[in-house]
Amino acid sequence: MATYRVHFAKQIFGVPFTVGSVDITRARDPMRALRAAELRFARQHGVEDWRERADRADIAPASGGQN
Repeated sequence: MATYRVHFAKQIFGVPFTVGSVDITRARDPMRALRAAELRFARQHGVEDWRERADRADIAPASGGQN
């Protein structure tokens, strides 16, 4: 199991501004981590879909994780 960090950003005039990030501590693969982060981000912001608050989600291995 690996640890991932997903950054959510809103693009304004083509420039991405980070609006939040979510750490997923245990995921089988990056796609599962991304889905879990999308659900958690939406729940934290009180919306049904994460796209209501952000335009993009970028995933990366978290530093210090067990990759």
